[in-house]
Amino acid sequence: MDLIDQLESDLGEAMKLRDEVRTTTLRLLKSALKNYQIELGHDLSMQETLSVIQKEAKKHQDSIRQYEDAKREDLAQEERDELEVIKNYLPEQMSREDLEKVVDTAIAELNASGPADMGKVIGLVRQKTEAKADGSMIAEIAKQKLT
Repeated sequence: MDLIDQLESDLGEAMKLRDEVRTTTLRLLKSALKNYQIELGHDLSMQETLSVIQKEAKKHQDSIRQYEDAKREDLAQEERDELEVIKNYLPEQMSREDLEKVVDTAIAELNASGPADMGKVIGLVRQKTEAKADGSMIAEIAKQKLT
């Protein structure tokens, strides 16, 4: 069963259980996937599907940060709950140590020597890790290693 079919199945189950958080979150996720599919004009590949789900997770993380800064813990908690639902559809994220090894390998492969090579390193690491690593963490590690 592919990811979209799993999402459809989980949405039906959430609706039967009257789980408002899951139902709302899965509907929004399904809508985002459908909009992207329409935008591209073809069925989404697994990589494209994961990319959309990652973008949705990132939006929730940003919202959590903003709500916490505004001292709106109630809204931040709602976003955290929704983010937990979304995370069920993403592959398990790499640990920082494993990601640092991949960045080191990419730096060695590209003979990167400074901040000017950071874009190339990040691109290669994203290719190697696919959806298993957060882009901001990749950038942070690459910047740290190249400066």
